Amino acid sequence: MDGVSEETTDSPFRSEAGARDTAPQYVLPLVVRIERSAPPGRTDALETAARAVLVLLSDPRALGEGEWARAVRDWQDARIRKVVRRARGAEWRRAEALPGITVPGKAAEVRVFPPVPLDGWPKDLARLQVSGTDLDDPEAPVEAAGGTPVLWLNPDLEMSAGKAMAQAGHAAQLAWWELSDEDRAAWRDAGFPLSVRVADPASWRDLTSIGLPLVRDAGFTEIAPGSCTVVADHPALR
Repeated sequence: MDGVSEETTDSPFRSEAGARDTAPQYVLPLVVRIERSAPPGRTDALETAARAVLVLLSDPRALGEGEWARAVRDWQDARIRKVVRRARGAEWRRAEALPGITVPGKAAEVRVFPPVPLDGWPKDLARLQVSGTDLDDPEAPVEAAGGTPVLWLNPDLEMSAGKAMAQAGHAAQLAWWELSDEDRAAWRDAGFPLSVRVADPASWRDLTSIGLPLVRDAGFTEIAPGSCTVVADHPALR
């Protein structure tokens, strides 16, 4: 599972560093629980990771003068980096002892932590592995419910589960930024319902051309710089 990812709205081919590049760099850590005997399904993990990002962004500790607010502001002022690591057993218990929020899915569990400096990870998170395990769906995901926000994955890209979790989190964050305060509150109060699905190849071009939030990856891992990875299709943004 390769969970290192970054979103960018700037050209990945530019030769000069932008303001986001020169700012102190932070990363949002996400840890997915993967026990050997009962790994979560891939789609469940992706959806849970996306909700975890939204839960963190809307938490009072991340807003105003909250204890995490400065770290969140510094993270969002620089490159929006997310790293997904995996844990089980004692590793998971140590991760849960650190300040953060555990978000449950159908079977998945993802813990999100306040942003940390790129080179300043807590040791109990830094020792967790980024690569080595992928996830599968035991059966094909059902069609997304009507009226529910959908994060559409690019059907032409292959991404590990960790990479896709980070990308889904990016898309959820972009949708959050675009929503009005009223629509944010309604989504939060409903528990952040959302689906993550692979787009139909025939509809992908349309999804990327109608002004919905679109993640372009910086290309540090797995895929080419500037690749369009996810479209955030929230009904309020239509």
